[in-house]
Amino acid sequence: MAAITRRTALAAPAMLLASGARAQPGWPGRPVTLIVPWAPGGSNDVVARLLTPQLEARFGQPFIIENRPGGGGSVGMGLVARARPDGLTLLVSSASNHVFHPLIARDLGYDPREALQGIAMLVDVPNVLAATKGLGVRTVPELIAKVRADPRGMSFGSSGVGSSNHLAGELFRLRTELDLTHIPYRGGGQAITDLVAGTVPMVFLNLPTVIGPAESGQVVILAVGTDQRVASRPDIPTMQEGGVPDYAVRSWTGLFAPRGTPRPVIEALAPALREILAMPAIRTRLTEMASEPIWMDPAETDRFVTAEYERWAPVIRTANVRLE
Repeated sequence: MAAITRRTALAAPAMLLASGARAQPGWPGRPVTLIVPWAPGGSNDVVARLLTPQLEARFGQPFIIENRPGGGGSVGMGLVARARPDGLTLLVSSASNHVFHPLIARDLGYDPREALQGIAMLVDVPNVLAATKGLGVRTVPELIAKVRADPRGMSFGSSGVGSSNHLAGELFRLRTELDLTHIPYRGGGQAITDLVAGTVPMVFLNLPTVIGPAESGQVVILAVGTDQRVASRPDIPTMQEGGVPDYAVRSWTGLFAPRGTPRPVIEALAPALREILAMPAIRTRLTEMASEPIWMDPAETDRFVTAEYERWAPVIRTANVRLE
């Protein structure tokens, strides 16, 4: 009996430690909410829904997607910026809401670079320049010549004011010095419909929005906005190959947390996301979506965001882009 009592006494500290570990579980311990600041079905939402099953399998808790659209993505982003930094509320962010809208709105009440910290850059959704078939052009040089020959100039459509598509068009206008007028739409779906109909001569839109009509011969993709050709569609030349200097636009998606989130949370999520993005099934699905994995670690993600602000602030100022 004494031996049993002694073994029990020796085991007690370990039992108490295990009990304490269960009482204060490590992260996440509870469901994690991923705020998507756009409506269901957009590129951010699709990426989030692609990754969440894998995150749940790795961390043993539900990862719940909550769509909070509005204000150019600022509504959902603001919720995360003001959330408790406990790793249970994260932001699936994009270039449009994280960089472009703040630079245009200028009155968010916070700076996303200070209020949010990077976990990982996830994917790049390429922008493309596409033309209606009736315009009769198949390359960027042909388009530039066509616009310059028209004393009235030409219009271009995008998915909305302050979107990455809009800024892609403004950068094109600045780099080519063409007479172009922006026509904002309420989303890429409306813009591509008008392009197919010939109502608008050209558009800057995300590749996944345009690829279907292009493959069916309804519209013509002239160039992709990235500085290198995209692996999913290597046949599409870049804007720089078309003679437009210093042109690169990335419509990225990344994961961010409120500033002050514990480092162990960030350091657990970042490598897990790298592994997930490297999975053959995930890479295949992203290719089908005409998207590219562009994982970056937390520090690199923060540096990338800072560089985006430095790149786009003078473009927005020069182009005099304003909310309408």
